[in-house]
Amino acid sequence: MEASANVPREVSAELTQILANLVLGDNEIRSNAEKVVNDRLAQTPELYILAMANFTTTAPDEQMRAFALILLRRLLFRPPQLQPSAPSASSSSSSSSTRLTLYDHLPESTREALERIVLHALSTEQSHSVKTKAADTVTDLANASFQRGRPWPALQGAVFRAIGGTTSARECAYRILERCQVLVTDVPAEMFVRGLADAAVEVRLSALKATVASLSFSSPMSPSTAHSTLLGRALATLPAAPSTHTTRFLNALTPLAGTHPTLFAPHMQDLLRFLPGLILNKKEYDAGPTPTVARPFPGGGGGSAFQFPPVSVGKDEGSTDAEDDVDDEREGTRRAALELMVSLSEARPALARRVDGWLPALVRACLEGVAELPDSPSTLDDWLEADPADDPTDADYPHAFEQALDRLAVACAGKPVLALAFQYIPGMLASHDWRLRHGALMAIAALGEGGARVMEVELGKVVGLVTHAFGDPHPRVRFAACQCIGQLCTDLEEVIQAQHHAAIFGALLPTLSAPEARVHAHAAAALINVCEGVDTATLLPYLDALVSALLQLLEPQVGRDGQVRSYVQEQAVTTLAMVADASEGAFGRHYARIMPLLMNVLRNATGGGEHRKLRWKAMECAGLIAIAVGRDVFRPDSAEFVELLMRIQNSPVDPGDSMLTHYLIATWAKVCQALGPEFEPYLPVVMPPLLQAASAKADVSVWDDDDEEASADREGWETMSLDGQQVGIKTSAIEEKCQAFETLVIYVSTLGARFAPYLPQSLELVLPGLKFLFHEGVREACAMVIPMLLVCGKQSGTLTPQMLGAVFAQLVGATRTEADASFLASLFKCLADCMRVSGEREPGGSGVPADALPQDIRDGILGAARHQLQTLADKRKARVSRFKNGTASSTSNSSNGAREGGEELEDEREDVALLEELEDYALDEVARLLKLFDAGHPLLVAVGSVKELGLRSGWESEDDG
Repeated sequence: MEASANVPREVSAELTQILANLVLGDNEIRSNAEKVVNDRLAQTPELYILAMANFTTTAPDEQMRAFALILLRRLLFRPPQLQPSAPSASSSSSSSSTRLTLYDHLPESTREALERIVLHALSTEQSHSVKTKAADTVTDLANASFQRGRPWPALQGAVFRAIGGTTSARECAYRILERCQVLVTDVPAEMFVRGLADAAVEVRLSALKATVASLSFSSPMSPSTAHSTLLGRALATLPAAPSTHTTRFLNALTPLAGTHPTLFAPHMQDLLRFLPGLILNKKEYDAGPTPTVARPFPGGGGGSAFQFPPVSVGKDEGSTDAEDDVDDEREGTRRAALELMVSLSEARPALARRVDGWLPALVRACLEGVAELPDSPSTLDDWLEADPADDPTDADYPHAFEQALDRLAVACAGKPVLALAFQYIPGMLASHDWRLRHGALMAIAALGEGGARVMEVELGKVVGLVTHAFGDPHPRVRFAACQCIGQLCTDLEEVIQAQHHAAIFGALLPTLSAPEARVHAHAAAALINVCEGVDTATLLPYLDALVSALLQLLEPQVGRDGQVRSYVQEQAVTTLAMVADASEGAFGRHYARIMPLLMNVLRNATGGGEHRKLRWKAMECAGLIAIAVGRDVFRPDSAEFVELLMRIQNSPVDPGDSMLTHYLIATWAKVCQALGPEFEPYLPVVMPPLLQAASAKADVSVWDDDDEEASADREGWETMSLDGQQVGIKTSAIEEKCQAFETLVIYVSTLGARFAPYLPQSLELVLPGLKFLFHEGVREACAMVIPMLLVCGKQSGTLTPQMLGAVFAQLVGATRTEADASFLASLFKCLADCMRVSGEREPGGSGVPADALPQDIRDGILGAARHQLQTLADKRKARVSRFKNGTASSTSNSSNGAREGGEELEDEREDVALLEELEDYALDEVARLLKLFDAGHPLLVAVGSVKELGLRSGWESEDDG
């Protein structure tokens, strides 16, 4: 069989030169080469694609062969380059064409030739790095072929032969299986077992990934014995993995633990014997001179003690690079083992609770981990002098262990995790070592969200433990106390403020005068959390002392480097804003002291980056204070404040100030809320930038997984992996778009008919926003503002029948196709509110709101309601069937299997109950909508019937019984 395609010699020669130019560092030469490639592919794509494929096997230089393989993949699966002179097609055909790739436009003979060439490259390539590129190209071609219903008969045989080949061939064969679903689901288990027992560690790792890919297609609810056995062989690779590879082996298994935890059930005891040993520390901590706390940690038996610090903390001054690398490897392994245990516990909390020793080992490991901080005078000095936003010591902070405790507490609803943690926490707080005291406080903070209900029972004792730490001699412990009390005020919002406000304010108010800037700034930050859940009456006795202390923090503080610690001023301003918001009108007595200071900041903070944040915070604070004190108090300063905002808005754009627009939009909204109808004259100033932000398109980029430069972390972007490619979404622009729509809600609801000049432009943006799938907040804001816009149009006499028709057409279309139960409720509510507005009659009029609508709109609304009722009914029937089958399959097995199956179904009950609760909200909104047609509408019976199909009502009856 021919291993290459017949390509004219001049084409091959030209392509050789093009590829050589593409790898050059000269941007102009590379750009010209890219243009030539695009031109040739647009004119004779099959010829140049085959020439490039030939190059993957014939190029003498391995770097060029690797480059040709990567480029071949990218060119084949990108949209074709359209020629400018090409005739324009209809919008529908054009849209369809742009979804096709160059691969789709190749003749069948060219595709077959490509397949022969890349398989030849895979089998004959001697360089391992190039061979892996060949394997990736084979994988992409295979997936493209199978997705289009094209068979590739030679592929399976080639992969199976490679499994019997060289070490490099075996690794690449399993690499292909891992990434090709059609192949991996048709491989006998013996082939995976063979790879898992391979002598070469890289082959074992590749086989492990392929095994995980195969198992990921098994049933997550009722795995077979064969699948569990195969997983056992995969887990057996962990102890034998060299320390340099253990992290990669663990990471390969973690995704499966999250999606198919039931597979791991027979192997939990084996994992418990292996994983904690990777996570726990290896050194005893220094208990200090106090004999009463020499061993503050009970349990463990046999003289086991809480171990601290780990090997990787506190390296010797004479340590070598090799020793540092070993420490880094061990830390990577610890975190990978921790992630595997936590992922399993999150995915199946009942499974984790059932295995004796699993949660105790995991909680103990987390508590050791949260206390792992470097301890040296220089480290403390660095921490004290650092700006919290740019803290060099943060790289050594044990975030992973704090997050693990948080996730465990949430997954297990607190009780078992809190009980285990508080066996150790009091002893940690009594320790001689400040790191254990610090770790205990951060652990309490991490446990608050998931353990709020459990913690509430003993809240007085917990608050006592935390507030006692505010007197600690070590500044980092006092910082942790601020963090802890602030987090608890968020997780137990309103409860802790109502019951323990005296203790909280009694601890935080003196800390605002702490000698360390990091500590008193964090105390101010914690007060924000306190104020978010405190009643105005509860706050008032502390108001004057709070304001006085915060005003003291506005005084410039100079660090050891001679620089002003601007973060303290920024935090003080932010906290003042929250105190004003929480104290409402009572803040008026402090208005005359604070507002001039803030306006002075806005006048003078015009420099570079060091003043940006302070200006943002001053705008935000002034706006909140204006709302708190009310229109009459704010009115004398409003004109000057608005002038300052306009000056900032119209100043030259600072490319480094990416947040200015966000804060300006937010502050204008606050001024609108404060001034009410008096804000109308400023609409021409605020609406153009607002409409521009609201009209922003989603910025989406797609690149290959192996494009390291493109895949690097980019600020303001969120990425996800999809079919071997990275999809990036610029979240910063989307957040600004969401803020613009939320601000629109404020303007329309505050100004009513006065907003009428901007009604048409707003509707043009809002209606398409109902289907903006990249951000739920955008859709919710649009659904909220549409009825308000109709009210504005009706009150001002500017609402036309065309506008009304467009609104209902878009709403009906969006409602009919919406699959998310939460937003479906918002859409039906929006429809009902719009019907009420459009059908509002004069006093004494008769009929129902629906009577005012044209027949086609009424029919569309009822059709959307019928369609969604049927869809929800079908979903609920399928859910009932799945749960009945799951229960039946669990009870038909052994008693142990029945217990496991029952616990797994129990874990799912909470998720299903939440989903059905959201569906019930939607059904309630459907019922309210139908009553606008007829109080006894026949479809109301269907709404009740669909509700009765839910599993939740049956479970609640069982619980009551």
